[in-house]
Amino acid sequence: MGDTGAQTPRERYRAQVQAEIKERAWEQIATAGVPALSLNAVAKQMGMSGPALYRYFAGRDELITELVRDAYRSLAETFRAASDNGADLAGLAHALRDWALADPQRYFLIYGTPVPGYHAPEDTTGLADEIMTTLLDACTALAEDRPATPFSTHLEGNRHWAEGHPAPPTALHRALTFWTRLHGVLSLELAGHFTGMGFDPALLFAAELDDLLSPRT
Repeated sequence: MGDTGAQTPRERYRAQVQAEIKERAWEQIATAGVPALSLNAVAKQMGMSGPALYRYFAGRDELITELVRDAYRSLAETFRAASDNGADLAGLAHALRDWALADPQRYFLIYGTPVPGYHAPEDTTGLADEIMTTLLDACTALAEDRPATPFSTHLEGNRHWAEGHPAPPTALHRALTFWTRLHGVLSLELAGHFTGMGFDPALLFAAELDDLLSPRT
C-alpha cells in the first residue's frame, strides 16, 4: 500500500476497507471456490450495501485481479527472500511447497483451473516473470554441462517466455522441467488426490526434486 504516513485519513480508510474486502473474499474462496465469489455476499458480511462496496472494487473481476496480484507478489517475495538468503534450486523448491501448503486457495488461484469468464490483465505477468527469473537464475548457477536434447535445442529459438534471461538452453529446459513436475506433485497433493494412498506426499516431492537435481549423462 506504500507509505501510509503520506496518506490522508480518507486514503488510509479506503485501504483498510479494501484489505477487509479481500480478506472476506479469501474466506469465500476457501469455502466455495473462486467461481462462487460474490461481491454482494462480501458486502453483506461487512454490513455494507452492494453499491457501497462497488466504490472500492468496480466488479468481481477487479477484485479477483487484486487477489491474483497479491498471490503472485507473495510468491515472488518468498522466492526473492529465499534467494537473498542463499537458497539454491532445492531451497526454492521447498520454499514453493511451504508457500503452497500455507494457503492452498491462494496457490490454486494462480496455478489451478482458470476462473470461467475471467481474464487476468497483462500487467499480472510481470510478477509471474519475476518468479521465473529467480528460478532461471538458480538453474543457470548450477553451471552443469548437460548434453543437448531435442527440446533444449528447440528452446534456443523459442525463449521469449524467459523475458531476455541469458540462461543457456539446458538451464531453460531444467527450469521448465522443475516448474512442471513440482507443480504437478503440488497440485495433486493440495487437491487431495493422494489421500488414502498410504504414502507421504512430502517424500514424493523430495524424491521428484532429487531426480530433477541428479546429474544427467
